[in-house]
Amino acid sequence: MCGIIGMFSDKDVTKPLFYGLSSLQHRGQESAGLSIGNGQEIIRKKGMGLVTDVFTPSILEEWKGNVGIGHVRYSTSGGSYEYNSQPLMAFARGETLSLAHNGNLINYQILRTRLEEEGMMFQTTIDSEVILYLISRYYHGDIVDAIRKTMDLIEGAYAIVLILKDTLVAFRDPYGIRPLVLGKKPGEGTIVSSESSSVEIMGGQVLRDIHPGEIVVIDKSGQQSYQYKHEQKTPKHCVFEYVYFARNDATLDGVNAYMFRRRCGEILYDEAPANVDLVIPVPDSGIPSAIGYSQRSKIPLAEGLVKNRYMGRTFIKPSQEEREMAVKLKLNPLTHVVIDKKIVLVDDSIVRGTTSANLIRRLRDAGAKEVHMRITSPPVINPCYYGIDTPQRSKLIAANYSIEEIQKKIGADSLAFISLEGLDKATRIQGEHLCKACFDGVYPVDPIVL
Repeated sequence: MCGIIGMFSDKDVTKPLFYGLSSLQHRGQESAGLSIGNGQEIIRKKGMGLVTDVFTPSILEEWKGNVGIGHVRYSTSGGSYEYNSQPLMAFARGETLSLAHNGNLINYQILRTRLEEEGMMFQTTIDSEVILYLISRYYHGDIVDAIRKTMDLIEGAYAIVLILKDTLVAFRDPYGIRPLVLGKKPGEGTIVSSESSSVEIMGGQVLRDIHPGEIVVIDKSGQQSYQYKHEQKTPKHCVFEYVYFARNDATLDGVNAYMFRRRCGEILYDEAPANVDLVIPVPDSGIPSAIGYSQRSKIPLAEGLVKNRYMGRTFIKPSQEEREMAVKLKLNPLTHVVIDKKIVLVDDSIVRGTTSANLIRRLRDAGAKEVHMRITSPPVINPCYYGIDTPQRSKLIAANYSIEEIQKKIGADSLAFISLEGLDKATRIQGEHLCKACFDGVYPVDPIVL
């Protein structure tokens, strides 16, 4: 997962993009970057750390441009190094291009090997550079034609923003796996973002989602939409966006993350009730689900875990050791709330089991009599090839152990996951329009390619 943003305006876009990118910080904390075009050139700055670490007030004051893109990253393809940070830049036939990518190509290594055999020298180890190189290779003045030819070759998940010196382009893979939203700031310009919330924070209005396979070009002449191919594939939006990644206030492809998570809590109580004293959420994405579980069950909701607001998301730390330490730093049990209480702990998912085992052990140390775990997503039993950092089944606890075994491993008194049917019911969109491969093993792209 990563976060991407772009803006085209008659006014300077630097500060608005900084604020918009900051609102996407939850999607990646390893690196951040901005590319700004002023009609003559593109200037870029990127580096390791948070948005506020990379960009100083002086940079934001000095930079001026009417078109730009931004990126926050957590690594799925390539390591966590500065040379892999984005946006990337390339030069082709007198034109400068800069690109930011959210997603993952499943045929990246094949394409990279072929390009290296042809003499291409890469400057990064990420799949995004392959996309930019192919667009640059096919660019002969028609950016849409270059993107279409590139899309003929790349397979997997991608939501992309790209700028030329005076043009903003956004496009999405034919299945729409990764999200991309189109917005408008009245009197100031057009915004493209991974999430609707950043459009709103920037003072804009969400117009719609960019369609799967759509290419949107925005310049001084206005906004034009092109389709990659006339035949449309059935959309396969990533359900894990709603389960975990998106902000609570994000609405993606017609599904609001907060309402989805709250409905999951209600459905989960119907499927797996618990006789306890308190409902305790694992903040932040577990809070709406805990509210739903509490309201449906009439069991009081309480804050049993205090969150350190200055810590990032534990799931997207690059190493297991860092994830374990991050859990300790991020969440601490509230002893005076949980002591001598039977509690149900509501979380959005169990991927590796690190967070759950750690929290349950510490809640017991704080005096909780019983800790029952309820998860508002089904067991993650399959690798994701489209941008979630679970490429190996060996890292997925539910792929290697039964629910009863997981319960023992994490130390819970009971454990239950929402059903696939319950998950579909919570989205309130047709189940076949969702990618649930991590839960059911049905991949949007032909498994032969995988």
